[in-house]
Amino acid sequence: MSRGGAPPRIAAGNLTQDLDLSQDELHELLALTRELKRSPQAFGRALAGKYASILFEKPSLRTRLTFELAFKQLGGDSVTSNGPIGAREPLKDVARNLERWTHCIVARTFSQRTIDELAQWASVPVINALSDLYHPCQALADVFTLLEQFGELRGLKLAFVGDGNNVAHSLMLDAPRLGIDFAIATPPGYEPNAEIAAAAAGLAAVAGTRLEVTHEPEEAVRGAQAVYTDVWASMGQEAEAERRRRDFAPYQVTPELLAKAAPEAVFMHCLPAKRGEETVDEVIESCRSVVFAQAENRLHTQKALLLMLLA
Repeated sequence: MSRGGAPPRIAAGNLTQDLDLSQDELHELLALTRELKRSPQAFGRALAGKYASILFEKPSLRTRLTFELAFKQLGGDSVTSNGPIGAREPLKDVARNLERWTHCIVARTFSQRTIDELAQWASVPVINALSDLYHPCQALADVFTLLEQFGELRGLKLAFVGDGNNVAHSLMLDAPRLGIDFAIATPPGYEPNAEIAAAAAGLAAVAGTRLEVTHEPEEAVRGAQAVYTDVWASMGQEAEAERRRRDFAPYQVTPELLAKAAPEAVFMHCLPAKRGEETVDEVIESCRSVVFAQAENRLHTQKALLLMLLA
């Protein structure tokens, strides 16, 4: 996109999950993000007169504030509602109310079905700001952070250590389409969703990249340029927290584990972090940590996403 020109469009019209972005659109979004970060003032009125409905079933710091700031910095604004979505009235009614007031629906939900049903009924774009299966906005910020760190994505290896969760799913769907090898190490019983893993394997086969699912953290991180982890018990899994602490104890990202990665490897985490569980201060506060760059880039990649959906 040339400065001041029209941004590329997302053909799907939504971002309900990562594969709503084609491979070309994924590359275009990263290029637009770079331009937005370099020259934010050039896009300051791009969404003037546009408004978003932001719906949150789960608490949020980064997601909520970066989406609200993204709209404001692009000249638009947002309204936010907290609490269960569709509890007081059917989701199809919620969607058809919101489409008449605002130009976009951003939803952070417990269930992917909520996202899909909102998209089914709303005539405005729906953005998945986190569900049980996917976290596409986080993955976009993550791959952009890697692009900033290394200058090129093709040929990198990204290792994920921990739960085969929504963040892992989104990363394993985006990585092969950008030429990144992806390895994930989980305890037995915590592997990624089988259908999503199969889709990622198909993408990797087409791209000529490697996809590895293992139970050995050292094997996953060997030679990796990025080592990623996430909390062991996500929101909604509090009842499993003690069992998960036992099961995941061998999967903590320590300085010793990070040392088995490539010498230039960075440490990544989507935050919030449970320090002393999935990682330790010596890692997250080290010079190899890019966790706050990831958090900053949530703002920039989401601005690019909004422009491609709404401008």
